[in-house]
Amino acid sequence: MTGSSQQAPMDALAQEFVQFSLDSGVLKFGQFKTKAGRLSPYFFNAGLFDDGAKLGRLAQFYAKALMRSGIEFDMLFGPAYKGIPLGAAVAIELARLGKNVPFAYNRKEAKDHGEGGSLVGAPLQGRVLIVDDVMSAGTAARESIALIKAAGAVPHAVVIALDRQEMATEKQADGSTHDVPYSAVQYVRKELGMQVCAIAKLEDLLAYLGQSSKADGAADLGQHLHNVQAYRDRYGVH
Repeated sequence: MTGSSQQAPMDALAQEFVQFSLDSGVLKFGQFKTKAGRLSPYFFNAGLFDDGAKLGRLAQFYAKALMRSGIEFDMLFGPAYKGIPLGAAVAIELARLGKNVPFAYNRKEAKDHGEGGSLVGAPLQGRVLIVDDVMSAGTAARESIALIKAAGAVPHAVVIALDRQEMATEKQADGSTHDVPYSAVQYVRKELGMQVCAIAKLEDLLAYLGQSSKADGAADLGQHLHNVQAYRDRYGVH
Protein backbone atom coordinates (compact mmCIF):
# COMPACT_ATOMS: atom_id res chain seq x y z
CA MET A 1 0.00 0.00 0.00
CA THR A 2 2.72 2.46 0.96
CA GLY A 3 4.77 1.85 -2.19
CA SER A 4 1.82 2.34 -4.54
CA SER A 5 0.61 5.47 -2.78
CA GLN A 6 4.09 7.01 -3.04
CA GLN A 7 4.51 6.04 -6.70
CA ALA A 8 1.17 7.37 -7.95
CA PRO A 9 1.98 11.09 -7.52
CA MET A 10 5.24 10.68 -9.45
CA ASP A 11 3.42 8.83 -12.23
CA ALA A 12 0.82 11.60 -12.35
CA LEU A 13 3.55 14.23 -12.47
CA ALA A 14 5.32 12.41 -15.31
CA GLN A 15 2.10 12.06 -17.33
CA GLU A 16 1.35 15.76 -16.84
CA PHE A 17 4.87 16.61 -17.95
CA VAL A 18 4.58 14.49 -21.11
CA GLN A 19 1.32 16.29 -21.98
CA PHE A 20 2.95 19.68 -21.30
CA SER A 21 5.93 18.76 -23.51
CA LEU A 22 3.61 17.77 -26.35
CA ASP A 23 1.49 20.90 -26.01
CA SER A 24 4.66 23.03 -26.04
CA GLY A 25 6.01 21.36 -29.20
CA VAL A 26 9.05 20.18 -27.24
CA LEU A 27 8.20 16.50 -27.69
CA LYS A 28 7.68 15.51 -31.31
CA PHE A 29 7.17 12.29 -33.24
CA GLY A 30 8.64 11.38 -36.61
CA GLN A 31 12.14 10.25 -37.54
CA PHE A 32 15.10 11.97 -35.93
CA LYS A 33 18.79 11.12 -35.98
CA THR A 34 20.30 11.03 -32.49
CA LYS A 35 23.85 11.95 -31.50
CA ALA A 36 24.57 8.21 -31.41
CA GLY A 37 23.46 7.92 -35.05
CA ARG A 38 20.21 6.10 -34.27
CA LEU A 39 16.92 6.90 -35.98
CA SER A 40 14.60 7.78 -33.12
CA PRO A 41 10.79 7.96 -33.53
CA TYR A 42 10.64 10.84 -31.05
CA PHE A 43 12.63 13.95 -30.24
CA PHE A 44 12.75 16.04 -27.07
CA ASN A 45 14.05 19.59 -27.58
CA ALA A 46 14.05 21.49 -24.29
CA GLY A 47 15.19 24.60 -26.16
CA LEU A 48 11.57 25.02 -27.27
CA PHE A 49 10.46 25.83 -23.73
CA ASP A 50 11.04 29.28 -25.15
CA ASP A 51 8.87 31.80 -23.35
CA GLY A 52 8.37 32.92 -19.79
CA ALA A 53 5.23 30.90 -19.15
CA LYS A 54 6.70 27.64 -20.47
CA LEU A 55 9.98 28.10 -18.64
CA GLY A 56 8.19 28.94 -15.42
CA ARG A 57 6.00 25.85 -15.62
CA LEU A 58 8.99 23.70 -16.55
CA ALA A 59 10.76 24.92 -13.41
CA GLN A 60 7.71 23.86 -11.39
CA PHE A 61 8.04 20.31 -12.74
CA TYR A 62 11.75 20.22 -11.87
CA ALA A 63 11.11 21.53 -8.36
CA LYS A 64 8.26 19.09 -7.68
CA ALA A 65 10.31 16.14 -8.92
CA LEU A 66 13.26 17.20 -6.77
CA MET A 67 11.22 17.69 -3.62
CA ARG A 68 9.56 14.30 -4.05
CA SER A 69 12.90 12.59 -4.72
CA GLY A 70 14.22 13.41 -1.26
CA ILE A 71 17.62 14.32 -2.74
CA GLU A 72 19.44 16.80 -0.52
CA PHE A 73 21.77 19.42 -1.98
CA ASP A 74 23.40 22.72 -1.08
CA MET A 75 23.43 24.52 -4.42
CA LEU A 76 22.57 24.27 -8.13
CA PHE A 77 24.88 24.18 -11.14
CA GLY A 78 23.70 24.79 -14.73
CA PRO A 79 26.13 23.51 -17.38
CA ALA A 80 26.44 25.65 -20.50
CA TYR A 81 24.38 26.18 -22.49
CA LYS A 82 20.91 24.74 -21.90
CA GLY A 83 21.59 24.14 -18.23
CA ILE A 84 22.06 27.88 -17.58
CA PRO A 85 18.42 29.02 -18.01
CA LEU A 86 17.17 25.73 -16.58
CA GLY A 87 19.26 26.08 -13.43
CA ALA A 88 18.29 29.74 -12.99
CA ALA A 89 14.58 29.00 -13.40
CA VAL A 90 14.72 26.07 -10.97
CA ALA A 91 16.58 28.18 -8.41
CA ILE A 92 13.84 30.83 -8.63
CA GLU A 93 11.07 28.24 -8.25
CA LEU A 94 12.76 26.52 -5.31
CA ALA A 95 13.16 29.89 -3.60
CA ARG A 96 9.46 30.58 -4.17
CA LEU A 97 8.73 27.27 -2.43
CA GLY A 98 10.91 28.19 0.53
CA LYS A 99 14.21 26.50 -0.43
CA ASN A 100 16.59 29.28 -1.38
CA VAL A 101 19.93 27.87 -2.58
CA PRO A 102 22.92 29.40 -4.41
CA PHE A 103 23.24 28.97 -8.18
CA ALA A 104 26.24 28.89 -10.51
CA TYR A 105 27.00 28.08 -14.14
CA ASN A 106 29.95 27.87 -16.48
CA ARG A 107 31.05 29.50 -19.70
CA LYS A 108 32.21 27.40 -22.61
CA GLU A 109 35.21 29.72 -23.02
CA ALA A 110 37.05 31.11 -20.02
CA LYS A 111 36.85 34.90 -19.65
CA ASP A 112 40.24 36.65 -19.64
CA HIS A 113 39.04 40.01 -18.29
CA GLY A 114 36.87 41.27 -15.44
CA GLU A 115 36.44 38.52 -12.87
CA GLY A 116 37.91 36.01 -15.37
CA GLY A 117 37.58 32.24 -15.33
CA SER A 118 34.86 29.94 -16.61
CA LEU A 119 32.55 29.88 -13.56
CA VAL A 120 29.86 32.47 -12.89
CA GLY A 121 27.60 32.98 -9.89
CA ALA A 122 27.90 31.61 -6.38
CA PRO A 123 31.14 29.85 -5.39
CA LEU A 124 30.89 26.10 -5.87
CA GLN A 125 30.79 24.46 -2.46
CA GLY A 126 29.03 21.68 -0.59
CA ARG A 127 26.79 19.15 -2.34
CA VAL A 128 26.15 20.38 -5.88
CA LEU A 129 23.08 19.45 -7.92
CA ILE A 130 23.55 19.61 -11.70
CA VAL A 131 20.48 20.77 -13.66
CA ASP A 132 20.21 19.60 -17.30
CA ASP A 133 17.58 18.64 -19.88
CA VAL A 134 18.44 15.12 -21.03
CA MET A 135 21.42 12.83 -20.61
CA SER A 136 22.38 10.97 -23.76
CA ALA A 137 26.02 9.99 -23.26
CA GLY A 138 26.91 11.43 -19.87
CA THR A 139 29.59 13.62 -21.48
CA ALA A 140 28.14 16.89 -20.19
CA ALA A 141 27.77 15.40 -16.72
CA ARG A 142 31.43 14.32 -16.67
CA GLU A 143 32.53 17.81 -17.73
CA SER A 144 30.42 19.39 -14.99
CA ILE A 145 31.74 16.92 -12.43
CA ALA A 146 35.34 17.85 -13.31
CA LEU A 147 34.58 21.57 -12.88
CA ILE A 148 32.83 21.01 -9.56
CA LYS A 149 35.62 18.82 -8.17
CA ALA A 150 38.27 21.29 -9.33
CA ALA A 151 36.49 23.97 -7.31
CA GLY A 152 36.62 21.78 -4.20
CA ALA A 153 32.91 20.98 -4.11
CA VAL A 154 31.07 17.65 -4.26
CA PRO A 155 29.17 16.63 -7.45
CA HIS A 156 26.24 15.08 -5.61
CA ALA A 157 23.29 14.61 -7.98
CA VAL A 158 21.79 15.38 -11.38
CA VAL A 159 18.22 16.36 -12.25
CA ILE A 160 16.99 16.03 -15.84
CA ALA A 161 13.69 16.48 -17.63
CA LEU A 162 13.63 13.18 -19.55
CA ASP A 163 15.43 9.87 -19.10
CA ARG A 164 15.49 8.23 -22.55
CA GLN A 165 16.34 4.87 -20.91
CA GLU A 166 18.44 3.74 -23.85
CA MET A 167 21.90 2.28 -24.26
CA ALA A 168 24.76 4.74 -24.22
CA THR A 169 27.59 4.56 -26.74
CA GLU A 170 31.35 4.58 -26.30
CA LYS A 171 33.86 5.95 -28.78
CA GLN A 172 36.62 3.59 -29.91
CA ALA A 173 40.24 4.40 -30.73
CA ASP A 174 39.45 4.43 -34.46
CA GLY A 175 36.66 6.99 -33.97
CA SER A 176 33.81 4.51 -34.31
CA THR A 177 31.22 3.96 -31.59
CA HIS A 178 29.51 0.92 -30.14
CA ASP A 179 26.52 0.38 -27.87
CA VAL A 180 27.05 -0.47 -24.21
CA PRO A 181 24.53 -2.36 -22.04
CA TYR A 182 23.72 0.57 -19.76
CA SER A 183 22.26 4.04 -20.14
CA ALA A 184 23.94 7.36 -19.42
CA VAL A 185 21.77 7.69 -16.31
CA GLN A 186 22.80 4.23 -15.10
CA TYR A 187 26.44 5.12 -15.76
CA VAL A 188 26.18 8.28 -13.67
CA ARG A 189 24.48 6.36 -10.87
CA LYS A 190 26.66 3.26 -10.79
CA GLU A 191 30.06 4.43 -12.02
CA LEU A 192 30.09 8.02 -10.76
CA GLY A 193 28.10 7.33 -7.59
CA MET A 194 25.66 10.21 -8.08
CA GLN A 195 21.92 10.31 -7.62
CA VAL A 196 19.77 11.09 -10.68
CA CYS A 197 16.26 12.50 -10.62
CA ALA A 198 14.19 12.59 -13.84
CA ILE A 199 10.81 14.28 -14.21
CA ALA A 200 9.78 11.59 -16.70
CA LYS A 201 11.23 8.48 -18.33
CA LEU A 202 10.66 6.78 -21.67
CA GLU A 203 8.37 4.27 -19.94
CA ASP A 204 6.19 7.22 -18.87
CA LEU A 205 5.94 8.33 -22.49
CA LEU A 206 4.95 4.80 -23.51
CA ALA A 207 2.29 4.72 -20.78
CA TYR A 208 0.95 8.06 -22.00
CA LEU A 209 0.79 6.86 -25.62
CA GLY A 210 -0.84 3.60 -24.57
CA GLN A 211 -3.56 5.41 -22.65
CA SER A 212 -4.09 8.12 -25.26
CA SER A 213 -4.23 5.71 -28.20
CA LYS A 214 -7.40 4.20 -26.72
CA ALA A 215 -9.24 7.50 -27.06
CA ASP A 216 -11.50 8.18 -30.05
CA GLY A 217 -9.71 9.68 -33.01
CA ALA A 218 -6.25 8.92 -31.61
CA ALA A 219 -5.12 6.33 -34.17
CA ASP A 220 -1.97 8.37 -34.87
CA LEU A 221 -0.93 8.04 -31.25
CA GLY A 222 -1.33 4.28 -31.56
CA GLN A 223 1.11 4.35 -34.46
CA HIS A 224 3.58 6.37 -32.41
CA LEU A 225 3.20 3.87 -29.58
CA HIS A 226 4.23 1.03 -31.89
CA ASN A 227 7.27 2.94 -33.19
CA VAL A 228 8.46 4.11 -29.78
CA GLN A 229 8.02 0.63 -28.29
CA ALA A 230 9.99 -0.90 -31.15
CA TYR A 231 12.77 1.61 -30.54
CA ARG A 232 12.79 0.80 -26.82
CA ASP A 233 12.86 -2.93 -27.60
CA ARG A 234 15.94 -2.40 -29.74
CA TYR A 235 17.92 0.16 -27.74
CA GLY A 236 16.31 0.28 -24.32
CA VAL A 237 17.72 -0.59 -20.91
CA HIS A 238 15.86 -1.41 -17.73
